[in-house]
Amino acid sequence: MSSTAPIKIGIIGGSGLDDPDILEGRTERYVDTPYGKPSDALILGKIKNVDCVLLARHGRQHTIMPSNVNYQANIWALREEGCTHLLVTTACGSLREEIQPGDIIIIDQFIDRTTKRAQTFYDGQPTSPPGVCHIPMAEPFCCRTREVLLEVARSLGIKCHVKGTMLSIEGPRFSSRAESLMFRQWGADVLNMTTVPEVVLAKEAGLCYASIAMATDYDCWKEHEEAKIMGICSSVKPS
Repeated sequence: MSSTAPIKIGIIGGSGLDDPDILEGRTERYVDTPYGKPSDALILGKIKNVDCVLLARHGRQHTIMPSNVNYQANIWALREEGCTHLLVTTACGSLREEIQPGDIIIIDQFIDRTTKRAQTFYDGQPTSPPGVCHIPMAEPFCCRTREVLLEVARSLGIKCHVKGTMLSIEGPRFSSRAESLMFRQWGADVLNMTTVPEVVLAKEAGLCYASIAMATDYDCWKEHEEAKIMGICSSVKPS
């Protein structure tokens, strides 16, 4: 990518991190793609005079579970809107003692444990690009964009882990303790439900992608920690 090319930042907001008020001169645009509709409207605006496009990964009302996010449509829509870089946020569980709840991790690798998700735009559908794409994935995240994020974190005095391996599970359930312990043995540092296939599709689309992860808990490998309870419907009764 030319150094003189105009930069336009796509921001994909994760759980609780999709506030549109960060944008100046905000407008909304509902779009369609060859892969269907993205999760919500694209919210266009500026941050400190830089063009940005905000998209709520799970919808602004958080109604789309991780497996049902239309990752293809989200990435395609942001590229068609002219985004050159994607900065995304994600909540995650920590698999390491040193990654404490509230810590920020600028992840650099992933392990994929998803099972139901399209991971390419070249999927053989009539509206898709022709052919097959075998995209290299040794370095999934944009190194330069990660460096910029780390520089900003240091300048702001934010505690930040400079790298980490994200393990993406299918969800929506959390891990069993046996799985959590296994993931630690595999070398994963944190886990979530959305990095894959988002990062894969972004790389295939030629976008500079970096993820800012925030640990919310220690998952369940660490005993005596408070159990996670999320989105449990009060109307569900034991059988």
